[in-house]
Amino acid sequence: MEYPELFLFIDGAWRKTANTLPVFNPATEAVIGQVPVAAKTDLDDALDAAERGFRIWSKVSPRERSDVMLRAARLMRERIEKIAYSITLEHGKPYKQARLEVIRGAEFFEWDAGEAQRLYGRVIPGAQGVRHMVLRQPVGQVAAFSPWNFPMSQPARKIAGALASGCSVILKAAEETPAGALHIARAFQDAGLPDGVLNLVFGVPADISAHLIPDNRIRLVAFTGSTVVGRKLTTMASEYMTPVLMELGGHAPVIVCDDVDPAVVAPICADRKYRNTGQVCTSPTRFYVDEGLFGRFSDAFTAKANATIVGDGLIEGIEMGPVANDRRLEAMARLVEDAVEQGADLLAGGARIGNKGYFFEPTVLANVPDTARIMAEEPFGPIAILNPVGSLDEGIYQANRLPYGLAAYGFTHSAANADRMAEGVEAGNLSINTLEASLPETPFGGVKWSGYGREGGEEGLHHYTVVKNVSHKMSID
Repeated sequence: MEYPELFLFIDGAWRKTANTLPVFNPATEAVIGQVPVAAKTDLDDALDAAERGFRIWSKVSPRERSDVMLRAARLMRERIEKIAYSITLEHGKPYKQARLEVIRGAEFFEWDAGEAQRLYGRVIPGAQGVRHMVLRQPVGQVAAFSPWNFPMSQPARKIAGALASGCSVILKAAEETPAGALHIARAFQDAGLPDGVLNLVFGVPADISAHLIPDNRIRLVAFTGSTVVGRKLTTMASEYMTPVLMELGGHAPVIVCDDVDPAVVAPICADRKYRNTGQVCTSPTRFYVDEGLFGRFSDAFTAKANATIVGDGLIEGIEMGPVANDRRLEAMARLVEDAVEQGADLLAGGARIGNKGYFFEPTVLANVPDTARIMAEEPFGPIAILNPVGSLDEGIYQANRLPYGLAAYGFTHSAANADRMAEGVEAGNLSINTLEASLPETPFGGVKWSGYGREGGEEGLHHYTVVKNVSHKMSID
């Protein structure tokens, strides 16, 4: 298998551009491809195509839209080995994890294909001879922006919601990891999606957003990424009264109550912490452990961190790959250095591995003071913070201390503890006794600085629609 040749996809046609950007394999630092950079003329063509595509797709029945989406999902499942190989090359994650990402991406399409047929309105009782109807109609052309950390499943989430609702899409996928979105576009073209309904562009992110968002043909901006960029795009969109769907950063807390076995819970937590090299917006990072369990939890967590096998994701048995780029290596090293200077205990890792490839050790920091930068800045890498707390109330307080609220987790056998966390933790997604933050069938999104709107579940399609009230009096008199 080889890494695919990269193109823009506009109005059903694949195109190259004069300018390109290199795509690197983060495990070897080798250049594996060249991603085309869209010019303004390409973006204008995409806007025209999306407008035409919307006129066609919005009139296609929900059942027919569903059929196209299911055919595309089947093709992705059939092509899983090729897609996963591409993802591992450009991202670095272990091949098994890349295969699971392809499956997850297909599941988003399959779920939303079903939801396309359940996007109901309602009839409101009125006076005799008057009927009020509430209709949900597709919002129109969507400008979608997906990040590099999940090359396929993140684009899939946005494309699935938009297409199921009857919208057309211009997707600006990540230049660092472009192949996942390319495979999605190929699958939809082969599945019979009309030209112009899905368009794929790459380039300089600021230039693309500045060109697309002000255009009055864009009716929704859907973005997944950092809070800093999300706030800028939201501000830009607000100038044109364009609604937004924002899934932004987090700094996920984990509350470990006094009634669990730390020898069981700690390895589960460490395993999920280092999945995708910690480069997950929902990655469990701030562990608030009951002080009576803290020593045993720290020992078990650290043992798991030290046992994690790091290397090239194409090698059998590798459990954690590289981070995205050398900038992440520098950022994490500075966060660790600052925490230790502030008085934190470095229990494992803390440094780059070797000098080729962007590998960073699975890292454990303990007893980290709130003044350390890492307590407020999401590391977005393989760093775990372990701190003791004297009570569940203290754990909830610490969980809520930051302005983020995307995902949070808790471990307990007590129904009372679970209820207190469900009521008290400020997060869009709270998982108890599991570290799975989102599924295709559940709504996903944040509160506070972690975003606005929901993807997935019954709620996932609502943001891609507008609500229209129709009041109909049966006679004119």
